[in-house]
Amino acid sequence: MGEVTYRSAMRRRRGLASAVLGLTVGLVFGLLISGYRILVLNNVQRSGWSSSFSSSLSTFSSALRINTMIEPTVKNMPKLSDNERINSSSDNLVFVGVMTAKKYLDTRAKAVYETWGQELPGKIAFFSSESSTVPDNCPELPLVPLTRVDDSYPPQKKSFMMLQYMWNHYGNRFEWFFRADDDVYVRTDRLENFLRSVDSRKPMYIGQAGRGNSEEFGLLSLEYDENFCMGGPGIVISRETLKRIVPHIKYCLRHLYTTHEDVELGRCVQKYAGIPCTWSYEMQSIFYHNSSGNQAFTGNLKRKEVHRAITLHPIKSSPYMYRLHNYMRGLKIQDLQQDKIKLQRDIYSMIKELGINHEQLKNYHVAIDVPLFPVNHYSEDYPGDTEILGVPVGLRTFKPTTSDEVIPWDFISKSEYSLADFNPRRRIHSDIKEAMDDNIREVMVKINACSRQRGRVVDERSALYGYRRVNSYGADTILDLLLVYRKFRGKKLTMPVRRHIYLHQHFTGLEIREVTNDDDDDNDDNDDNEEFKQDNRNRFLQNLIPSRFLDFNLLSSKSVNLMEDQKIINFILPLSGRYEVFQRFIQNYEEVCLTTDEKTKLLIVLYQHKIEDTLNKTMNLIEQLKYKYRSATIDVILGSGEFARANALHEGVIQMKDDDLLFFIDVDIVFTSSALYRIRLNTIINRQIYFPVVFSEYDPKIVYKSDYSKRHDKYYIITEMTGYWRQFGFGIVSLYKKDYDIVGGFDLSIRGWGKEDVIFYEKVVKSKIKIFRAADQHLIHVFHDVECGKELSDTQLSMCMGTKADTYAGTETLAKIIYDNPEYLQFAKERRLKLTKAGS
Repeated sequence: MGEVTYRSAMRRRRGLASAVLGLTVGLVFGLLISGYRILVLNNVQRSGWSSSFSSSLSTFSSALRINTMIEPTVKNMPKLSDNERINSSSDNLVFVGVMTAKKYLDTRAKAVYETWGQELPGKIAFFSSESSTVPDNCPELPLVPLTRVDDSYPPQKKSFMMLQYMWNHYGNRFEWFFRADDDVYVRTDRLENFLRSVDSRKPMYIGQAGRGNSEEFGLLSLEYDENFCMGGPGIVISRETLKRIVPHIKYCLRHLYTTHEDVELGRCVQKYAGIPCTWSYEMQSIFYHNSSGNQAFTGNLKRKEVHRAITLHPIKSSPYMYRLHNYMRGLKIQDLQQDKIKLQRDIYSMIKELGINHEQLKNYHVAIDVPLFPVNHYSEDYPGDTEILGVPVGLRTFKPTTSDEVIPWDFISKSEYSLADFNPRRRIHSDIKEAMDDNIREVMVKINACSRQRGRVVDERSALYGYRRVNSYGADTILDLLLVYRKFRGKKLTMPVRRHIYLHQHFTGLEIREVTNDDDDDNDDNDDNEEFKQDNRNRFLQNLIPSRFLDFNLLSSKSVNLMEDQKIINFILPLSGRYEVFQRFIQNYEEVCLTTDEKTKLLIVLYQHKIEDTLNKTMNLIEQLKYKYRSATIDVILGSGEFARANALHEGVIQMKDDDLLFFIDVDIVFTSSALYRIRLNTIINRQIYFPVVFSEYDPKIVYKSDYSKRHDKYYIITEMTGYWRQFGFGIVSLYKKDYDIVGGFDLSIRGWGKEDVIFYEKVVKSKIKIFRAADQHLIHVFHDVECGKELSDTQLSMCMGTKADTYAGTETLAKIIYDNPEYLQFAKERRLKLTKAGS
């Protein structure tokens, strides 16, 4: 019995142990199978059954084959000297590994390398599949083709193998390691400032924390207190963190729970480094992800999200990477210009305290052999005039000496009210709105600069109203802002507040870039002489702007007569009738062009007028001028049919050659030689078309009243009383014939008055050719009565009536007329009342 009892007890214990062992083995095996099924099912949902199955199988088999590692063949990898170690150089702060694919090496990877990849405080390398090679369009691209790694999705193996390569080859050389995609943009200066503020000796895992989207939440095998750093905006890993996880990369690859490589990296870091991704709301703005997909960062970049971020993701198209990089470089230039202004203000305040004259600054020495400015004041690197640029900031910088010099403020609310504009109330112009948005954004950045230390944040809700003016020193702005004050430390508080801000934006020094025509360069026998060309540019700029803002280096002793290289201007004048006005034009052309031997040609496209019988008189006047100036080129084309300005100008254009400089002019325009100078200067073949803003006279009978007979004594006086600038007139234009053809020319279906210039201007706007507009006080449109015929289309008639109203008189003159004649206002009120009753 005892033996039986012993055996039965053993049998009972063995049965219990077998059950426990079997249950444990079954659970483990079941978890492996379920994990593998989840991997396969997730891949099926992402890219279909067959491709997903092969991808998952590849990942699974790759994880099993990870024991055998073969060193990849790298290209253009950065070489470091032995003395370059951690903290030894400003170039050894961070090593960036960019995950890319073979098909993106010549586009996205190239764009990253040529933009922010060149400005890193460290080194960069691109990690791709085993079969990848350096692209032909970027032969210097540092590329690591990872052994036994392909470009299949998901890229778990690529991600982990990249980290292992970075540690094995550069672990003792850099403080930080950055895991990036090829569609992220990094602001390297801000990244450097951020990383230098964090202790790299501690385990750090920094990025935008995530737990999956709404569909993935709960399916990523994360505990309630676990997270991961989203891979798209980039992940920063300290050297200590990488040191802890690299020995366990094989294990992490063998135990994958999801298809998301950033989730698995986070799981590996949590397990072996013992840290989660940074739980910080601020990281959402620092590592910024735009959820617009392919449309991200393709529109306006002047947004607070773009300005406050360190990384921006995603940039799916490589041209937008270059666009974003240029925008960021522009912001950096603005910061440097601001620093330059601050230094000028410091110099200004110090010389005022020391009693030093401004004129002495150019050659002033702060000590023996230590000049204040290390460059000669003729050099292009000279920082500028301290007397102008160093004036202290304030709303009273400009001090008028007479009442005429007082600059009025413009009032801005939902509309813009201005005394200086011919339209006192109008919509807010785009440049003003953009300037106000920039001001508010910069102010909010300064207000929230210490928000973390103070435990509060202030958000901008809206701008209620403001005042703005521009003086000789800069722009002054006063804004009334509605803000939201939020206190998040201690007793939480949220409340609206109103604050006034007072801003002064100082002008910087003038910056000029000279662009010359290629055709002109071919005719210059001295093009090979660099000294000659530099002397040419310096004299050109000195004659252009004799300003205290700029000094030019005129060291060459050679001289050149720029007039010899002047381009011939081909005037094209459409004309129908108006003989007396044409007489004035011919007299003006003779005085400016013919008597001074200006290099110009005149082509008149002449049409028979329906009422005036002046065709023969006009032809006789032209023949007399040609006989008087036999060396001048004055031609006439007789047009047929009804006169249309678009057709007339087109008839003149087709007579020209591609490289001819054309100037479309009206018979009402008077001009000077200065206008011709600007035509040559501002018109560039294949690049730029010049649309000068012409000054248009008001009706002299209204402006001068009883002094109308003395009008010619004040003929060219340009004031708000005598005329206005035709900001929306595009009929006077200079361009090359080749550019006329590229743009598409005039719409020849237009008949009658107006509209052809607006349509042509819109064509230029849509083309790749730039537009240059500037007010020219030497192009004046002499007043004449505007006749708006009933045969005009509705659009043309509306434009014609608007122009007729504009040319009547200025706002101040019209207001004075109404004040002096109150019956006009009474008549207008009664008429409006009748129209209102009739309409109802």
